[in-house]
Amino acid sequence: MNKLKNITSHSILLAITMLFFSACQNISEENTNATTEKKVLKVAGYDMDRVQALVQGKVEIEGYELDFQKVGIGDANTAAFSGAGTYDITEIGLHPYMLAYANNDFRDYTLIPVFPIRTFRHKSIFIHSDKGINSPEDLKGRKIGTPGYSSTSLTWIRGMLMDEYGVSPQDIEWVLSNKDSSAEAAGKISAEEQVVPDGINASYGTAGKDESDLLLSGEVDALFHAAEPKAYIDGNTKVKRLFDDARSTERAYFKETGIFPIMHAVAIKTELLEENPGLAKAVFEAYSKSKQIHYMQLDKIGWAYSSLPWFAQEYEETKQLMGDNFWPYGIEDNRKALETLFRYSYEQGLSSRQLSIEELFCKETLMLKE
Repeated sequence: MNKLKNITSHSILLAITMLFFSACQNISEENTNATTEKKVLKVAGYDMDRVQALVQGKVEIEGYELDFQKVGIGDANTAAFSGAGTYDITEIGLHPYMLAYANNDFRDYTLIPVFPIRTFRHKSIFIHSDKGINSPEDLKGRKIGTPGYSSTSLTWIRGMLMDEYGVSPQDIEWVLSNKDSSAEAAGKISAEEQVVPDGINASYGTAGKDESDLLLSGEVDALFHAAEPKAYIDGNTKVKRLFDDARSTERAYFKETGIFPIMHAVAIKTELLEENPGLAKAVFEAYSKSKQIHYMQLDKIGWAYSSLPWFAQEYEETKQLMGDNFWPYGIEDNRKALETLFRYSYEQGLSSRQLSIEELFCKETLMLKE
């Protein structure tokens, strides 16, 4: 009988022990799941080839899950500047950000030196073929239309015209359109892109007409815009580019200045950076790795991913002119371009003061390079 009691007691003790260890294991698994659960970061921007690896999840940020949403720059700007804070990481118009920072004490987001979109802007000057405009100097005294006077693109164009051809913003009569024929692709114009400084002759065009209509109707003589106007896309012979061979002109500009104009940057919520040391560096490295993956694709079989028949030759010529890393991130390789845009903004009466790289960009990223 005592032996039976001992066996029973042993069985009960063993069962309790197993229950205890099982409970501990469950608690351990719960703690592990809690600690490994990744924070979701909402990311906004265009899904360009250089960020595809990020979009597709081929590039990760340790401890985070990225929810990439394709968003036009106008809508991304509005979401950031309106205070909605919709996105944790966002592509953002560089000059609109500069104006919000300098003129409106905007600090909700902080820039990192990643530049998803950049392009030369000689190609962005369109003229009416019947207006007798044959050179940049012929723009003096003319009516020029635009849907966004203080956009990054327009700031670059005006600065380039002043530096290269002596055409100042005061030499021109500006006509702002009420509509934008490219709005479906780019999103709406943000308030920061419609700032017109004192001392500029500017008025609104006919209500209901977009910038393409203004040019086609002859209400303006020329048009400055980041996107091709609808009339040009449609092949209307009344609309053409000021520079017939814009590619050669832009290549010569780069040879002379070393500037590859920057349009957009990447910004991160400031409070998120304060709460998560190292995040800015991690995001910079993720975008950089995504771009490097794209470079490798271009080197191996890039021509197969493009419908352009002479893609390979264009790629080779680009590297010959601009180097293997022709789309650089980081501060030092972009210092001249950034400081030139800062100067243009101040000289054109847009920014209330001349900004500096050190105040706009996250300190953690100032020395990063790829």
